[in-house]
Amino acid sequence: MPLQLKGHPCIDTDVIIRLLTGDDPAKQARARELFKRVEAGEMTLIAPVSVIADCIYVLSSPRLYHLPKTEIVGLLQPLLRLPRFKIPNRRTLLRALDLYLATKLSFGDVYILATMERLESRTLYSFDQGFDGIQGIQRLEP
Repeated sequence: MPLQLKGHPCIDTDVIIRLLTGDDPAKQARARELFKRVEAGEMTLIAPVSVIADCIYVLSSPRLYHLPKTEIVGLLQPLLRLPRFKIPNRRTLLRALDLYLATKLSFGDVYILATMERLESRTLYSFDQGFDGIQGIQRLEP
């Protein structure tokens, strides 16, 4: 993790979910206050990519919120663009969100594709045939 992020607090998925869904108004209010401080530049908050991936999983889950991809991305993007809301590999994450909207792949799969783009990698070892139609990617099975 870059040196400038050392010592700053991290955030867990549940705080973001409460903020975005309002399913617990008291916790939503507390989460909103936290993000107001981030937006005002009073504090820096770190979200590992796994937290954002977990948010997408929870919000899209048929057993939980069952939100469509467009709504999920629409809810998350304003947070992800806050300058003091730090996400390691932010550009890769934002590219993955674009791919998530443009494909039928899971967020985990499109994050792999976004990482491959960044690294100029063209070969992916996977048993998942869902990658077969992706232009510029050669899927190989081990």
